[in-house]
Amino acid sequence: MPELPEVEVVRRGLDAHARGRRIEAVTVLHPRPVRTHPVGPDGFARDLAGRAVDDVRRRGKYLWLALGDDALVVHLGMSGQFRVNQVGDPLLPNTRALFLLDDGAELRFVDQRMFGGLDWRPGEGACPVGHVALDPFDPAFDAAAVGRRLRTRRTAVKRALLDQRLVSGIGNIYADETLWRAKTHFETPGDEIGPRQAVALIRTAADVMAEALAQGGTSFDALYVHVNGESGYFDRSLNAYGREGEPCGRCGTAIVRRPFMNRSSFLCPRCQRRPRGVAR
Repeated sequence: MPELPEVEVVRRGLDAHARGRRIEAVTVLHPRPVRTHPVGPDGFARDLAGRAVDDVRRRGKYLWLALGDDALVVHLGMSGQFRVNQVGDPLLPNTRALFLLDDGAELRFVDQRMFGGLDWRPGEGACPVGHVALDPFDPAFDAAAVGRRLRTRRTAVKRALLDQRLVSGIGNIYADETLWRAKTHFETPGDEIGPRQAVALIRTAADVMAEALAQGGTSFDALYVHVNGESGYFDRSLNAYGREGEPCGRCGTAIVRRPFMNRSSFLCPRCQRRPRGVAR
């Protein structure tokens, strides 16, 4: 799933191509991405046609087009992406919706697995995703405050990092990379982390994701690419995630993979020792 750096790359691409432009027409090729619209695909297209894109904004893994007082909220799900094309260019497989802009460009929403969505939110142009916490790229983000809240959690620290109500934008990849850098086992209870360590952990997450953003995000396959079709290359800099069996970059011990919350965690068993009292 695209995480904060990948979604920010998409936001920047959309901002460059769509901000200040008018949506001339919308064509919905599959109803599932607009399944939340009360009138269905035709109503979705009517609501967006003729609207000017004032801004392209993001919080965590959500981004939205600000259209006056209204918003088009986008969640990329597992495989969603936007591509910028010209009218008449061949459609990619799994293209679900087309947005024709007044300069002749066409924004295309592509989603193979269709867990993503396009959600029309009247009257919510300022912030339609208030249910998620600020992310580390937000100017108002307070790492110290988030660190204090983290220390109130008795749950595993990785579970806390993945909780979008605590800090948004972190997914499996960047949680594992953050914990590797911090030499912290993913099952360490949040309330057993010291005050300085908790704040340092949150700041480490911000650093990891900033580095990923500078490299265009993490692309393992064609399901995540930029709006121009190019891939990010932070996967070459990963230290833990997806590195099972490879030597740890610090100590040389083989990276291991462990089950966690119906997914996997990757860690160094030497650098990130299991906390006492946590069952194997």
